[in-house]
Amino acid sequence: MTTVMSRNSLTEARAQGRTALDEASGKALLAQYGIAVPTTVVLKRTDDVDAALKGLSFPVVAKVVSSEILHKSDAGGVTVNLRSADEVRDAISSMAALPRIAAARVDGWLIEEMAPAGQEMVIGGLRDPDFGPLVMVGLGGIFVEVLGDVSFRICPITRLDAEEMIDELKGAAVLDGARGRPAVSREAIVDVLLKVGGENGLLMQHADDIREADINPLIVSAGGAVAVDARFILDGGADGHYMTAAHTTDFTPLFEPKTVAVIGASTKGTALPNIFIRRIREFGYEGAIYPIHPSAAEIDGLTAYKSLADTPEPIDYAYIAIAAAQIPPLLAGANGRLKFAQVISSGFGEVEEGRGLQDALVLAAAEGGARLIGPNCLGLYTPRGKITFTEIGPREVGTVGVISQSGGLGTDIIRRGLSRGLKFSGLVTVGNCADVTPSDLLEFYFADAATRVIGMYIETARDGRRLFDILRQAGACKPVVVLKGGRTSQGIAAAASHTGSLAGDDRVWVALSRQTGCILVDTLDQFIDTLLVFQTLKPRPEHPTQRVALFGNGGGTSVLATDFYARLGLDVTPFDPHAIAELAALGLPPGTSITNPVDCPVGTLQQEEGRVAQKILDIIHGSGKPDALVMHLNLSAFVGRTRPEVLDNLVQAAMRVQEHYPGQAHFVLVLRSDGDPPLERRKREFRDHAVELGVPVYDEMSNAGYALAALQGYERFVRKRTNLGSKRTEGNPRFPSVTSPPSV
Repeated sequence: MTTVMSRNSLTEARAQGRTALDEASGKALLAQYGIAVPTTVVLKRTDDVDAALKGLSFPVVAKVVSSEILHKSDAGGVTVNLRSADEVRDAISSMAALPRIAAARVDGWLIEEMAPAGQEMVIGGLRDPDFGPLVMVGLGGIFVEVLGDVSFRICPITRLDAEEMIDELKGAAVLDGARGRPAVSREAIVDVLLKVGGENGLLMQHADDIREADINPLIVSAGGAVAVDARFILDGGADGHYMTAAHTTDFTPLFEPKTVAVIGASTKGTALPNIFIRRIREFGYEGAIYPIHPSAAEIDGLTAYKSLADTPEPIDYAYIAIAAAQIPPLLAGANGRLKFAQVISSGFGEVEEGRGLQDALVLAAAEGGARLIGPNCLGLYTPRGKITFTEIGPREVGTVGVISQSGGLGTDIIRRGLSRGLKFSGLVTVGNCADVTPSDLLEFYFADAATRVIGMYIETARDGRRLFDILRQAGACKPVVVLKGGRTSQGIAAAASHTGSLAGDDRVWVALSRQTGCILVDTLDQFIDTLLVFQTLKPRPEHPTQRVALFGNGGGTSVLATDFYARLGLDVTPFDPHAIAELAALGLPPGTSITNPVDCPVGTLQQEEGRVAQKILDIIHGSGKPDALVMHLNLSAFVGRTRPEVLDNLVQAAMRVQEHYPGQAHFVLVLRSDGDPPLERRKREFRDHAVELGVPVYDEMSNAGYALAALQGYERFVRKRTNLGSKRTEGNPRFPSVTSPPSV
């Protein structure tokens, strides 16, 4: 039998320069955590075979033990189904003669009882530099070798996480006895997953020691699971950022600053800080503005001061755009009179030669008593504080809070968001995140009464573990939409194991989404569209969105949308016969489709100032009972044929029906046009009006589909957690319950 492998033994292995545990030691480590392993012995000499086999039951397996051979099967170092001592000796002799084994230092030969027949599984582990330990599960054989059919989660996992991981596998039906195969125990797989990746599991307990781990194969039968092989890649200690400490900060003075200092404005009035002064004045900022300049007495009509320590009042927010080397002494001299410093300047950690200067910048900010935002960012946009770094942005205080690691993309979010109806509670560009991180601001937005939906553009997450903890503790009390840059970059770890080769930057973010309920999107358009749906519609976890009714004058667009929505997991299925009969009884003109989608000629839509459309919608809601209604209007078909108020009549008709069936169906509007400038102007005007009424408006059916699918995913996540009694936010003062957006 193997001996128990303790933390001290792992430390000793690393001290000896070993980069991996041998198989016997790896299995001993698994046994310590209650994971079943075969009865095993290790031979140093082949003349010990007879003695070693005493107490073992045939058949057995013989394997080479060598620190120089990581993949034993590839080297021919595994022989199975041996039924006598002579067969064991012959197998060892044959394997020893193979080229790769003969050229390696062989430490011995492992003999173990063969596991019962069953389904091969792979359970692995990986230490991500930002998020810490990850756990993986997959079906063995071709499923993992060729298809990569695996699922990852961030540790520690719960029982629900483990069950969902198994359900996600494309070949999961094999476990339940597909095509006459014997069913195996899912519970046994869940048990091993928890022992490996749970709260007190192996990966959490040895996070500093284990870089990669593979239990491959884990043989699972109806009666349990046995770890037949185990591989552990060691490391010299944790080298990631996942242990990053949190700061407790009240960010209210950042979003509602009463005093602003501007560093870098010139007497000529042409520098970026001068433009910032003009923009916040135009935006309506009413607080004190203090330019900081070494020699000027006045800048842009404002009294200038030599340093942050010389201003008449302490500073809530400082906008800094001067040479990088000049900033650390400036911040260190603030003498506790500055709360937030946002450094626009570059030349810090984004380039190799600036990393030391960035470290000095962080230390200087702390010495001066300030939290540092940036460096290498563009600024802050907060309608409630009347501060903006952009030329264009809505002045109304909204409910969308955004964090962006890209300043340029932050500008795009504000400008495009404005054109699509977004209203912001704030947007902060955080650049290099040298001090204030997205996690810090995420925590603020969760507690902020003005914010109802949160958007994050992230390129790196230095404190990924803290990000995960905040999201999980919040328990999806507010929707969080994540646009991750770099999801298809090189994998997390070198491919020293199956787990390492299958892991990539995308896997951990998918796991984050599935464990916390945050919505992962792929493009800026999806990001804005998803924020809009949560700004305007109230999620209904008690009845997640599934059945969608399409109504309008779409024609072939409706047919394409039906297929597209089905691929997104939304059902555009025909109404039942009773609803179809009711629609037919209206005597609608030829060319009207009444099965779902409901497509009507423009003339029908404008009849009786929308009252015919209202009758159709009333039947759709009453008999069709959709979870969402998408009204799609091709505006080009209306040009020259209808009065301008027709669109408003249609939306008002839909709103009246919505009021008659409260809480039943989400209402989404799609306004399609051909790009004609007058038509686009009319669409923008009407979009603003609709959003004010609480109706999200999209340019295409696909945009609306993505948004509804995101809403569905969030609703399902919250429902599942609520049904299981998970109330992570209850009684938590950091993440209070918030009032949801008004229902349409």
